[in-house]
Amino acid sequence: MGHSKAEKAETHKRIVTIASKRFREAGLAGAGISELMKEAGLTVGGFYKHFDSRDDLVTEAVGAAFGGWKRRVEGAASGGPAVSYAKLIDEYLNEAHRDNPGAGCGFSALAAEIGRSDKRTRALASERLENDLQLIAGLFAGKNKRADRSKAILTISSLVGAMSLARAVSDRELSREILNTVGAILKTLGYVRGVAE
Repeated sequence: MGHSKAEKAETHKRIVTIASKRFREAGLAGAGISELMKEAGLTVGGFYKHFDSRDDLVTEAVGAAFGGWKRRVEGAASGGPAVSYAKLIDEYLNEAHRDNPGAGCGFSALAAEIGRSDKRTRALASERLENDLQLIAGLFAGKNKRADRSKAILTISSLVGAMSLARAVSDRELSREILNTVGAILKTLGYVRGVAE
């Protein structure tokens, strides 16, 4: 890859990273192309050197917002910290994640908007959700794969719902209560099969 191609790839990645963060913070319609390009240190005209349309950027930016759990599992396989059901819950349902949606889960920040976006973005979200479901179900690793998948669906739905509600309310005590209550209840699923720790 030539120097200009490498620079273009790096610039493209920077635009996607900025857009991913801003979309999670302000919503898919909350950040315009001009402000995203300005933050990247580029002009609006340069946008079309990287993307055919805004929808293309949205799809890539949404894709970049997913995969945190997968990266943790891959890191653990490479000698990093072990992944457990309880750790995933604790890392998700905390005030730091609540207060920093731009660095957090794409589903809790954007699920409703993704549901109204184009087919390509929804297909990507479906693929990423399926990956997360498989990861969580694998942590249960019981004899009944259907029951493990059901628990994974319940887990992810509860995590995303709890985080969405914790962000929506203005009462910090209620917000904290939502996170703590849902986390404690979800962990009982892990203890049933001894996978929580």
